[in-house]
Amino acid sequence: MKQRFSLIVLLGISIAGPPQAGAAEFDCIIEPSKVLEIRSPLDGLVETVKVDRGDIVAKGQVLAELDSSVDRAQAAISKHRAEMEGAVHSGESRVEFTTKKSARDASLHPEGFVSTEALEQAVTERRLAQAELRDARDNRKLAELDYARQMEIIRLKTIRSPINGVVTERILHPGEFAEAGVGRKPILKLAEIDRLFVEVLLPADAYRKVTRGMVVEVIPEIPADTRYRATLKVIDRVLDAASGTFGVRLELPNSRNQVPAGIRCKANFPGIEAKAGQKIRPPVPPQIQRQPASKAQERR
Repeated sequence: MKQRFSLIVLLGISIAGPPQAGAAEFDCIIEPSKVLEIRSPLDGLVETVKVDRGDIVAKGQVLAELDSSVDRAQAAISKHRAEMEGAVHSGESRVEFTTKKSARDASLHPEGFVSTEALEQAVTERRLAQAELRDARDNRKLAELDYARQMEIIRLKTIRSPINGVVTERILHPGEFAEAGVGRKPILKLAEIDRLFVEVLLPADAYRKVTRGMVVEVIPEIPADTRYRATLKVIDRVLDAASGTFGVRLELPNSRNQVPAGIRCKANFPGIEAKAGQKIRPPVPPQIQRQPASKAQERR
């Protein structure tokens, strides 16, 4: 049974000390900007998984591949059909022959050397030859389209990372069957951490004191004794009447992945003071489930 890691935080507000006069440090949580479940767009047998939990991945990097041996064989057949020229050359020769024959019969018909029935037969043969040539060209075009379709299926069976991030969980392994569709078991779970979200709950009386774009100092638990500058991006427009709070989201650049996601922090809002003794219970952040190493080894 998978272990579930819930980060349930009971956080309070404390008046900041020396850093800034007239400012308060509010407890906050640092989250990944995106958490994605990577599924296959097609059903298929997992052939390889090239990454594991904790690996850093780049956008476009190959994460996993489904078995595509049958699709590659079908693509080879379609490619060969698309390159076949026998039917087209035969049709072109027949059109050339019937065109000359019908032209010759048409020139001899007024003089009575060719009957009307023979002329009509020559014209019909020319039209049939032209139709057969069009059919041969259409079949060749269909083979080219079928080849393109098979190559697209092969491309879709190569799963690439849509983001720069980190693998938080590896769920499927080679030999297991991947199913397409919402609700099906994903192959991997990724988190984008080169840009982090800092979620903070503020008291209602601070609603008019915060604006989008303001810079806020963030002090994470890890690494210790470090301070970062984050930009306020989102202000909730609906307040929570029961707790007298509203939520804001800060955006924290993390291009070097120095700050891990899923940790607590302090956010220092200049010009905002907290009431002594006031307590706030921030929302529980989304869970990033991790599969224990022992379970992963048992499934291999």
